[in-house]
Amino acid sequence: MKAGREKFGAFIRRQREAKEIGLREMAKKIGVSPTYLSKVERDEFPPPAEDKVRKIAAIIDHDADELLALAGRVASDLTDIIRERPREMADFLRAARGLTAEDMARLARQAQKAKEK
Repeated sequence: MKAGREKFGAFIRRQREAKEIGLREMAKKIGVSPTYLSKVERDEFPPPAEDKVRKIAAIIDHDADELLALAGRVASDLTDIIRERPREMADFLRAARGLTAEDMARLARQAQKAKEK
């Protein structure tokens, strides 16, 4: 099952259990109480803040940006980029919508090359 079809809490619980990490151990690693983490995993509480989501991603060995998206968040560095050039970024993202992952990766490589010139 893909992460996008599951709720945040159910996804992290499944990933945590697959890695055989206990609830208390995981909570300690991310700096929250086991009770709080349990409620997040049951989707009774909303996903935690970006720094905690990033810690969870590292622990379960999952891409942080994908996990942030599942949490309904956008990485703070991306929000900063959008704020710097809102019109251009909106145009770019709308134009890129519908492209394949391969096309997006190619565009990212081209943008990196252009930036290095």
